[in-house]
Amino acid sequence: MGDDALPEIFSMSAPALVTQFERLAGAPGGVERLRELILTLAVRGKLVSQEPSDEPASALLQGIRAEKERRIADGRIKPDKASSEAIDQHPFEIPETWIWVSMGEVVEIVRGITFPASEKTKESGPGRIACLRTANVQESIEWDDLLFVSRSFMGREDQLLKLHDIVMSMANSRELVGKVALVDQIPHAESTFGGFLGVLRPWRIDPRYAMAVLRSSYARSTLIDSSSQTTNIANISLGKLRPLPFPLPPLAEQARIVARVDELMQLCDALEAKGRLEAQQHARLLETLLGTLTESTTPEELAANWQRVAEHFDLLLDRPEAVDGLEQTVLQLAVRGLLVQQDPRDEPVSALIERVRAEKERLIAQGKVKRDKPLPPISDEEKPFELPEGWEWVRLSDLTQKIGAGSTPLGGREVYVPTGVKFLRSQNVWNEGLRLDGVAHIKAETHARMKGTVVISNDLLFNITGASIGRCAVVPSDFDEANVSQHVTIVRTVFPELNAFLHKVLVSRHVQQAVMDVQVGVSREGLSIAKLALFLIPLPPLEEQSRIVARVTEIRRLCAGLRQRLAASQATQSRLAEALVEAATA
Repeated sequence: MGDDALPEIFSMSAPALVTQFERLAGAPGGVERLRELILTLAVRGKLVSQEPSDEPASALLQGIRAEKERRIADGRIKPDKASSEAIDQHPFEIPETWIWVSMGEVVEIVRGITFPASEKTKESGPGRIACLRTANVQESIEWDDLLFVSRSFMGREDQLLKLHDIVMSMANSRELVGKVALVDQIPHAESTFGGFLGVLRPWRIDPRYAMAVLRSSYARSTLIDSSSQTTNIANISLGKLRPLPFPLPPLAEQARIVARVDELMQLCDALEAKGRLEAQQHARLLETLLGTLTESTTPEELAANWQRVAEHFDLLLDRPEAVDGLEQTVLQLAVRGLLVQQDPRDEPVSALIERVRAEKERLIAQGKVKRDKPLPPISDEEKPFELPEGWEWVRLSDLTQKIGAGSTPLGGREVYVPTGVKFLRSQNVWNEGLRLDGVAHIKAETHARMKGTVVISNDLLFNITGASIGRCAVVPSDFDEANVSQHVTIVRTVFPELNAFLHKVLVSRHVQQAVMDVQVGVSREGLSIAKLALFLIPLPPLEEQSRIVARVTEIRRLCAGLRQRLAASQATQSRLAEALVEAATA
């Protein structure tokens, strides 16, 4: 799309414009890019047409200079030579009726007051004045949480806020420095502003147009890049702000630009609200329809409900989170025994349990594993749902020869070496499998001292602390060896053939909810090994486990394909939006 086509879009009739906006807003971050594009076009003179009858910006600048000279002569302001110097750089082309000026030539800039921290309070009182701080500067000024300080800290009367002032955050994080808000009300008799803020008072120009310039990507990036940086704070100095090249249009055109920007931003607001509403409605619809699947009581009932849901797949699965919901629903159906048919020819699950017990006793007799403490019987009240005939509830510990947490060697990062034995941490454990990019390593002698934390092939690894609590991975069968940190638990089953189905149970909503219900720790989520061992596992015959795993794998493959198509569609939309923004800023 060429540069010449951009104004045509923004001059369309309202219905046509809404159609184009909706198309662009559908891209990832689309509305945010639209807002950026609107401001970019506004400050480049491409959002509204130029009118030959408008008084040119050069005449407006002469009037501003004359007014400033009168105030200098009256002693009300001091001359500022730096602000009146000619602009020798033009960041982009502007219309012939516009003119480049320095920010300081058309905007008076006032720094805020300073005061000791001991002097501030949130209570008003005699001799105290309301004082804005950086937290009050949002999309608009937020007046609910103010400081009050002695009026004596004001050095000059121009440090009193006025209507139509532009308040700027002069010292803040890199992302927030330069943020501006317009003063459209002053709910206190008098108000001032703190030292991390500055006030910009335009001379004879529309403050809303000045706001558009200051919020444009051009001004934001210029100010951020020129700010001085400390560890956590970026500072905008007056020496950098005053000479900022400012694109000045005729006053009449400023009014048209502001009106058009307001109109288009309101349309962006409506698109955002519509998007939120559609997302909420979609989430409710998805929850309802997928809920009918999980409420099925037999495979036959599930098949009928699945058919009804499948008729709406195009509407349901049009966003990644919907595919995630479908995948989690499939896991829930799998662990409830509804995903595949039961086969009476399968070996009874009771026989499987007996084989597990016998093998566990053999390992205990050989001294390879320790005998577990007696487990409490499973009461009917504990069982979260009914199981199909031929299934049984067991505790996780019933199926394992080891449930043990890892350990982190003393010495911090110094114990890690470029090569050696892999040391797995919670960031390496994902439901889809181990992620070994950037994996840590420890020395062989360190590994030898940590025998209880050794991971072998076919182990299940389960995160028990932190933000990733509940994530679970199956260690591949061709894995060599590793150790795990104290944030990861090794779950080693008696028979490796149990792992695939058990992994599906551990990452299902059934167990993940149990993790959330029993976690401990004030500042950091945690799950004890003792509680993990007691988790209830719905256990089917081994042959049925294989059929379930195959079916889940098949559906997850379909879900992966859906995600790829959605990602490709979103990438196309994103490229369209990006091309539009790039064309405007070329």
